[in-house]
Amino acid sequence: MASNTVKIKAKAAGGRIEVKTLIKHVMETGLRKDKKTGEKIPAHFIKEVSCEHNGKPVMVANWGVAISKNPYLSFNILGGTKGDTIKISWVDNKGESDSAVEKVK
Repeated sequence: MASNTVKIKAKAAGGRIEVKTLIKHVMETGLRKDKKTGEKIPAHFIKEVSCEHNGKPVMVANWGVAISKNPYLSFNILGGTKGDTIKISWVDNKGESDSAVEKVK
């Protein structure tokens, strides 16, 4: 498992929670070549990102090679209040994964 790759900011306002997250990941398509060797760089990308609000799943995103390096994701969750927990998890095509939990402010 990778570590410290997920940063989350979650803020409650007006009956919703605004979630902003940044994931540190190389996101290689498998189509680029190494400039020194000329060999293709193997694909290495996030396949799935999920979010839980207080332990209940609220969002799953299926990603592929078209997502940029170190992707940023922002979305809203209806309901929820200050002090709730938000968990963001990801899994990539090589089986690596990481997650982080943050309290809503």
